[in-house]
This record gives sequence, structure tokens and C-alpha cells, in this order.
Amino acid sequence: MQTEKLNEPLALLENSVALKDGEVQILDEEKVRENIQRLVEAAVLGEGDLRFTARYLVRKIALALDVVPASIHDLYMARGRGEVPNTFTTPAINLRGLSFYAARKVFEIIQEIEAGALIFELARSETGYTDQRPTEYTANILGAAIAEGYTGPVFIQGDHYQVSPSKYATQPDAELQAVRDLTKEAIKAGYFNIDIDTSTLVDLSKETVPEQQELNSKLSAMFADFIRDIEPEGVTVSVGGEIGEVGGHNTTEEELRAYVDQFNAIIGPDVAGLSKISIQTGTSHGGVVLPDGSLAEVSIDFDTLQHLGKVCRESYGIGGTVQHGASTLPEDAFNEFVEAEALEVHLATNFQNIMFDHLPEEMVKEMYALVDEDHASKRKADQTDDQFYYKNRKRVLGDFKAKIWGLPEELKEEISQAWEEQFRNLFDRLSIAGTQKYVDKFIKPVKVEPKLEDYFLGDVEPEDTSDLAD
Repeated sequence: MQTEKLNEPLALLENSVALKDGEVQILDEEKVRENIQRLVEAAVLGEGDLRFTARYLVRKIALALDVVPASIHDLYMARGRGEVPNTFTTPAINLRGLSFYAARKVFEIIQEIEAGALIFELARSETGYTDQRPTEYTANILGAAIAEGYTGPVFIQGDHYQVSPSKYATQPDAELQAVRDLTKEAIKAGYFNIDIDTSTLVDLSKETVPEQQELNSKLSAMFADFIRDIEPEGVTVSVGGEIGEVGGHNTTEEELRAYVDQFNAIIGPDVAGLSKISIQTGTSHGGVVLPDGSLAEVSIDFDTLQHLGKVCRESYGIGGTVQHGASTLPEDAFNEFVEAEALEVHLATNFQNIMFDHLPEEMVKEMYALVDEDHASKRKADQTDDQFYYKNRKRVLGDFKAKIWGLPEELKEEISQAWEEQFRNLFDRLSIAGTQKYVDKFIKPVKVEPKLEDYFLGDVEPEDTSDLAD
């Protein structure tokens, strides 16, 4: 029987958990929290079936301890109705390496400051180059919550589930199916928040704005309808849309209205629609790197962010606007997101930078050598070494996952402390302290029991995501 395969991961918990008729029984909660890191490590690095059974068991233990993957949809819709104040901006955090360690710090802090509005996420591109399938990423996040004694809803999100324009141009059906497959895998793993991104297919050569947004709206609605068909009973997955790809021109009200009006017309009034919309206001994913490796200052159009958020709420009853590509902005910019009433801001690159700043020099040299070997084709003629490595070092994180996990505990603690300082600063500037009361009021998480067979994925062939956003 397949359940017999659970004996190996159970042994890592030193008799603190038992299985009876397929259900988890917590025998010693304190010992579970002490040993959950061993199970998460097996979920990340285990050989053969162990990594799959460990991921499944983390999810089962989390549910038994009231750590519940959840959708943020109802909180965002309440904000759209004016029942939640526009006084905080939800951070959506992408963790590309040592995810368990970083997430532990997040859970430690949010319990201290009573913050509930926070999302963990991973993009389609990141899923590939960090070698973190949804079941693995969920195990990292839920395992961290268990270790820190957190209970309640945990918001995990598929970020930028994006359609590759190059693949869509040559094999549209196969590319759309790839996004469907990943979405289905993610929802089964406990990602109950999905950001659809077909903004790559906006055609600015069309004469009118509705025509430019037509394919984006059509495919967004198609994916949203697909999500509604497969979401677990009792769960309304939070679905986000995107109007303009990050790095392009700033989004206009006309574009927002054209996108949402067409989306709503397709999906109809009886199907839950979008809870938020990502717009472009002047940033770039990962920041703009100067020849010396430093980051250029970026000017964000906060007026556009605020105005379009108001349009979202007042005209469509949805939570508001989302800012991508923000983690490398100056610290004082984050206060302005709250002042501009931004609903959500996505943060990734700076957490990665903090980790690289603490990695052993020899390991970084090895990583850069692999970047040279495997990704030389991505080098632009006018790029300096600093620019090239900064933009592409993320692409070898999956190759070095085991080595990074194998760093001395004292060094991983040093990285964690640096993350803690950054998290505390961001959470303060985004004003999420005290938001637990809004989550408690509007979010009623449903315990969706995982199926063991959904965790036996086998080795998934990595896809080329070089033209996708993070």
C-alpha cells in the first residue's frame, strides 16, 4: 500500500506523530515543532519517494495543527466594498532559496505584531529555476509555520502564471495547457491564490485600447473559469489579473476599464471574478542594474497606483491595484504604497540579494561559473560582468539548492537574521501590524485534505522560462 511509504518520513519525527486509518494523530506537539525541520529537509532534498511523502505529511500535520492554506479573496473583496480600510498594503513575498528559514522569520514576526495580511508566493519562472515545485514550496511554508507555533490561515500564491509570448506564437494550445497544468498542480498543493498573467499578449499595434486588451481579457477569463472548475469545495481561489507587463508603459484608466469590462462580460455575473489587478507604474523586475552592479533609482507613479485602485473599488468592487517589481526600491518608497492605498506589493529580488551577500565566496564563484556555462546566450553585448551575473545568478539557484541547504547552521542563522531585519522594516512601512483582526473577520479557511497520489509527481522536466517575469 502507498501509505506504507509514510513510515520513513514518520520516523524523522521521533514518534511524535502517528497515522491511524490514514489520519494524522499528534502525539507530542512540542516534539513535532522541534523535528519538523527534518521533515521539511526531506521534502526538499529527499531521495526517491521520500521527498513526495514528506511533502504530503507536512501538509497533513499542518492541518492537524490548524495551519491551513487559504484564499485571501474574501478579505480583498471586503476591501473593495469598503469594509476593510485602505490603511495597509499586503506584502507578497517570493522566497527563492532557504525558503523554510526565511518563512520561519516571517511567522515569528507576524505573530508578534498580529499581522494577518501577508502572502507567500512563487512565480512560474521561479518554480523552474529555483527547483521548487508547488508541493515543495508549500512544505517549506507550512513547515515554517509549524516550527514557529503559528496557527490560522496561510496564503500561498502562484505569482505570474504567465503565458510565454514566444511559445504562444508558435504553439498556442501547448502553451496554454502548460499554464493550466501548473495551475492545477499548484491548487492541489495548497496554492489558493493564483495571479493570471496574459498581459504579455497585449497588442499595442491594435487601433483601439479594447482591441489591444481583447486577447488578454479573453485568456484571463478562460483561466479564471478553469480555476473555478477545479478549486476545492468551499474555497474561492483569489484570482488576480494583469493589464500591462512590468517594464512597459504605465497603465491608464482606459486600459484598466477595457480589460475588466471585457473580462467580466466573458466570465459572466454568476462566476466569481478578479479580486485584484496588477498594473505598471514604472518599475522593473529585479531592478535596473547599472554597469558597476548597483541599482538605478526608479520613480514610481504613485498617483496612478492610487487612482486606478480607486477605480477598481468604486467601479468594480474589487480590492484594488497590485505593484510588482518593488523589492529593490529605496526603503522610504514603501511608506508611499500605503499612502497610495495599494492593495498588494510583490517582493523578491532583495531577499535573494541578502542571501547572496552572505554566501561563501567560493560558492558564489562556482555559481557564476555555471551561469557562464549554461546561460552565456542571455548575455547582451553591452553588459558588464556585474550586470550579467546580477541578472542571471538566480537561474542557478536550483542547481545549488542542496549546497545552500548544506551550509553551516550558524551561517544560515546569520542569513536569517539579515532577513528578519528586512522583514521587520518592510512590515512596519507597509503597516500590516494589527491586520490579523481583518483576516479573522473575513477569512474562514477550509481544511482541504490532500490526496497522497497528487504528491507523486515524479521528476518534472524543467521548462524554459527565460522570457517570463518573476
